[in-house]
Parts: sequence; C-alpha cells; structure tokens
Amino acid sequence: MGFAAGEKPRRDNGANLEDNTMRVAAGLILAGAMSVAMTGAAWSQTPAAKPAAATQVAPAATPVASAPATAPAAAAPATGAAPAGFVNPPPPKQPPQPARAACNTPGALGVARTVEIDTTGGPGFGFEHFKELDFLRDKEVVLTFDDGPWPRNTPAVLKALADECTTGIFFSIGKHATYEPEILKQVYAAGHTVGAHTWSHANLNNKKLTEAQRKEEIEKGFSAVRWALGGISPSPFFRFPALQHPPEMVTYLGNRNVAIFSCDIDSFDFKASKPEKVVETVMKKLDTKGKGIILMHDFQKHTAEALPELLKRLKAGGYKVVAMRAKFPASTLPEYDQELLKDAKLPTVSQRPVNSVVTTVSE
Repeated sequence: MGFAAGEKPRRDNGANLEDNTMRVAAGLILAGAMSVAMTGAAWSQTPAAKPAAATQVAPAATPVASAPATAPAAAAPATGAAPAGFVNPPPPKQPPQPARAACNTPGALGVARTVEIDTTGGPGFGFEHFKELDFLRDKEVVLTFDDGPWPRNTPAVLKALADECTTGIFFSIGKHATYEPEILKQVYAAGHTVGAHTWSHANLNNKKLTEAQRKEEIEKGFSAVRWALGGISPSPFFRFPALQHPPEMVTYLGNRNVAIFSCDIDSFDFKASKPEKVVETVMKKLDTKGKGIILMHDFQKHTAEALPELLKRLKAGGYKVVAMRAKFPASTLPEYDQELLKDAKLPTVSQRPVNSVVTTVSE
C-alpha cells in the first residue's frame, strides 16, 4: 500500500515507510552471493566518516556539451569481485531525454550549468558521506527530491521549478512510480533527472533484511521506475532511504555502476510544521556552507508549498542551480523486470476494441 496523504517519511534507524515483508525466490537473485569484504576500517554514517565505498574512479563531472563517448559494451566492476557468473548488462540504447523548455521568464533562477556524470564504479556525491568529488563551485546548489511521485505535491513542485526555469533530480520510490506513472512521465518529459530510491523505501541497514532482499529493493526500484517511464531507463542515480548506507550495498552499487547520492543540505522538510520552516532551514544551512546538494521530498505538502519562496530566496542570495545528468542510462536486470510484472498489481490498459468501449449516442 502507498503512504497515506500527509504521512511523513521517517529517517530514524529501522523505520520503513512501507511494510517490508517482500521475499524474493532464490532463483530470482543474482547468481552467487556478494561476499566481498570492504577494505579498511568499517564505514559508518557520520558526516566525518569516510565511506567504505567503491573506489571513486569516475572523473569530476564534465560539461554535458562535450563530445559523447561510446557506451561501454559491458560495465566494469569497481572494487571487489563481482559474484561468480555475474554479467553487468550494457547501458540500454534509447532516445535522448526531452530538453528543458526554453525560459521565457525574465530574471528567473534558471540553470547555471549542466554537468555530466560518468557513474562507472559508483561515485558518491554529497559531503555528508562522500568527500572525494567536490565539483560544486561556491554558491552552487543541486536540488533533489525524494519519495515521489505523488498526486498534487509532485505536480506543484514541477510547476514551481518551471516557473523559475530550473531543474532537479527526482529519486522515485518504485511503488510510488507504479501508483503514479503519468506523473513520473511528466517529471521526465520536463527534462528533470530521474533516479531511484528503492522499491518500498525500506531502510537497507535493517538487520532483518537478507542480502538478497536488499538487492531486490534496489533492483526492483529501478525496474519499477523504468516501467513507469514506459520502458525508458532512468539515470543510474540512487539514494538510500534515511541515508543509511550498508557497506556491502555500497560495493554492490559500485559493481552495478550506479552513483550514490547523499546530501550537503538536509531540509528536514518531513519534520517541518509549515513551509516557512523548510525555507528557513535550507537558507540557514546554505549561508553557513555556501553551496551543496539540497535534500527535499516532493512527497511532502510543505515542500511543494515552500518551493516557490525558496527558489526566490536562492536567486536573491546569488545561488545558482547545477543540473546533473548521467553519461549513460541505468541498466536494469531482466529477472527483476519480470518479477515486477509478475508480482506488482500494475495498472493495465484495456485491450477491448474502440467500438466496444466508446459508443456515439448523439451527433
């Protein structure tokens, strides 16, 4: 079941937004088990800690306008050995994403620059957990939104972004994508970047989850987003629910060539009692840090209400928005694509002929 309207996502350890009772059959998981130990000290989720993540082999982001490179025939693993027999599918070939609409609003916030991310090896972004790739310049921000798509709130966020001719990254929950595929299509059609945020918003640090269930949360989430986009693969961008990063899943995403997003500025919009508090929290932290990846939730009503004023404050404060695009789309795994279609109660399209559905009663 989905979230009730107005329900606030939790970020405390072990709390899931969805009832995480899904189990995956043994034949549906990847062959073998990931048993790679993370090198060095155990990685913890504290701002000062360094992640035991896949080696950051991706270069600093480069302008999207640079000459495109040929997609690799097969993705290379990062640190550690991939499971026996595992073959990372090559990035799918698909039409380019629609461009953002031309800006006809004088003085709008806009987009200062667009960067392209090579996700090979699973680079990490957001200084709360990842320190290696400091690509933002002073006064630059990246707008990110978790937990959508959701009726009313996501469209309101899209309108606020459109009014200021700017953009963001939307980390969609797989289940929500299957509930509201048309809204997610609107996000993509408007030129925003779409990533994934697990299938059910399960906290992957939950000790009750098996490694297979953690992988299913990740992979089924990407498969669901791809389904909701009509077979178009999203970007290989992922954010862990509650920013809880199990080290073995960080390694797994590195092997899958999926970039991991933490944040620099947490809006704590899920705790806010009014939209003004969201604006105040973000601007206060930005004035201290000077730049960063901002974490918000298009699932939240207060975020949708706060965004128009927040964008105006960003503009007045001299902040500039950076758009992040992936060099290649995500490659989903066929077994999870099939599992999604088999298990999920997805909306279906009527196969009846037109004349049995639509009848002219008067002219």
